[in-house]
Amino acid sequence: MKADLRERFVTQWLIEQGFDAASLAPLGADASTRRYFRLHTAAGPRVVMDAPDQMAECEAYLRVQAWMDQAGVHVPAVERADPQAGVMVIEDLGHTDYLTAFRGGERIEPLIDDALAALVRWQAATSPAALPPYDAARLQVELDLFPTWYVGRHLGLAPDPRWWAEWRTACDGLITASINQPQVWVHRDFMARNLLVSQPNPGVIDFQDALTGPVTYDVVSLLRDAFFDFPPATERDFIERYAAAAGEAGIQLPEPLHQAIDLMGAQRHLKVLGIFARLAYRDGKADYLTDAPRFLGYLDRELAPYPAFAGLRTLLGELPLEMG
Repeated sequence: MKADLRERFVTQWLIEQGFDAASLAPLGADASTRRYFRLHTAAGPRVVMDAPDQMAECEAYLRVQAWMDQAGVHVPAVERADPQAGVMVIEDLGHTDYLTAFRGGERIEPLIDDALAALVRWQAATSPAALPPYDAARLQVELDLFPTWYVGRHLGLAPDPRWWAEWRTACDGLITASINQPQVWVHRDFMARNLLVSQPNPGVIDFQDALTGPVTYDVVSLLRDAFFDFPPATERDFIERYAAAAGEAGIQLPEPLHQAIDLMGAQRHLKVLGIFARLAYRDGKADYLTDAPRFLGYLDRELAPYPAFAGLRTLLGELPLEMG
């Protein structure tokens, strides 16, 4: 009933804004509580974002949208917005995201080249004070999701003091590696599902959580995707292309770059395993955990070259794939 009342509210809001809401149709949802609808108008299709009780997120969306647009990144134009009501009407950038394109057999190379070019433009436009920092406290909160939701809730385990001591040491190392990187604007979910095949390409969405953070974060999100992975040789080639483009744009990169990417990837993949477990058990979205083996594979590869993280790699290797 509550969802029905909310949909009626959105419909009435659209009518008050001068739209014909008769064509309003569900478009999908994401990992948050936001919902999306497609709306057909005389000027073409539009996307309606319904974000109840998310005024701050809507305001952040509007701010980041303006900065990304100024940086030359193709983001949806905002046609109507009421942050207090949690409703926005935005440009429809298309039906095909990168993940669908990859799985459908489209050539990957030009799509990734376009995404890397957009990422470099976004990073090069960084004004550090404009977005909050992706700081140590926030990175730790994200890492804490893994023992809470994946280890504790999903696997049903209660780690012993030895486990926790090794975990805290590893967290300190991953966080230090992250905050010591050059800091740029970070989308925070620059992945295939949030990139649309569009003209100009790509269309970038779901950017309202952007912060100022580690320069490798969005590269990791793109090239070590939650739902699709590249052969290691292909990934290395794309990293080299990114490094060349970033260098030409004057973006400082950490050295050695591959180590920075690996350790940033480890932080992100531990976080996302926690988020996916939370989505499964708190929000009833169990399908997300089907991709857990991909993350565990990433983590094993990311930690293997670095003796300082051998203990964390051992902890992860000792975990069962499913609850006992």
